[in-house]
Amino acid sequence: MWRTCSGPPPVMLQPPDLSLSLELPEITPAEFAQIQQLAREKFGLDLKPGKEKLVEARLWRLLRQGGYKNFHQLYRDIIRDTTGESLIALIDALTTNVTSFLREAEHLEFLATTVVPALWDRPTIDIWSCACATGEEVYSIAFVLLERFGHEIETRLQLLGSDISTRALRYAERAIYPESRLANLPPNWLQRFFLRGHGRMAGYYKVRPEICRLVKFERINLVEPFDHLPRFPVIFCRNVLIYFTPEARSECVPRLVDRLEAGGYMFTGLAETLSGTDARLAYVQPGVYRKKPARKLRRGGNDQWSDDGV
Repeated sequence: MWRTCSGPPPVMLQPPDLSLSLELPEITPAEFAQIQQLAREKFGLDLKPGKEKLVEARLWRLLRQGGYKNFHQLYRDIIRDTTGESLIALIDALTTNVTSFLREAEHLEFLATTVVPALWDRPTIDIWSCACATGEEVYSIAFVLLERFGHEIETRLQLLGSDISTRALRYAERAIYPESRLANLPPNWLQRFFLRGHGRMAGYYKVRPEICRLVKFERINLVEPFDHLPRFPVIFCRNVLIYFTPEARSECVPRLVDRLEAGGYMFTGLAETLSGTDARLAYVQPGVYRKKPARKLRRGGNDQWSDDGV
């Protein structure tokens, strides 16, 4: 079913649009306020007024599957569900997961040319993609570093990809993508980093197992504590904080910086800024910040070291 990529890829026919034209119940202002508050408290999502139609469209499958007549019934069952599964279904429905391979490639170039060479003497090079969606970002990191450093880095590279959406993480773990999602990749990368699908998987590509083994996936909600994680020299947190409320953003960023080593780099989206969110971060270039080195303190003649509250 999966073969090495050689020769031109097959033409992938786009399937017809099978979207169902079912009449949706309109969300009332009170119902929208309930979903809005739930998303803010549990996930830090900022569903601003004017997003009512978007919420309707995103949640219609949950309404249909549960046989609900209105959004209040859905909300009621979510808050009554002690297993947390309904909350997971809600965030899976609400989140966007917009991503692509080699997105904002200047960050990956900076990682390969500036950051990783400075980490080269380490036994392992650990990188956390904290909102990896369906995996394109974390696999792009692997591809770029393997292309630049070859097998020398393969035994030392350790990647963590996390997301709040279990649906997105299942997709990332499968590592199977339609040909249309690979348009940004150089053709020779399809042969080097993917297996090509045949038969019923024609038109799809699967990341090679030896590359998948470099990546571990974990569900992490960034508005909840994640102190179990080690500190990383590199954290990618791109194009996710823009969806947070200001309160959630002000709580999340310091926790992320806590998980960043002194001197480590944090990458955000090119349109995002962390200025003023945490004094431990120094601006490097658009979408790139560096954690300031630990301060040396002298007390009673003994040298002590501080990581600014970390």
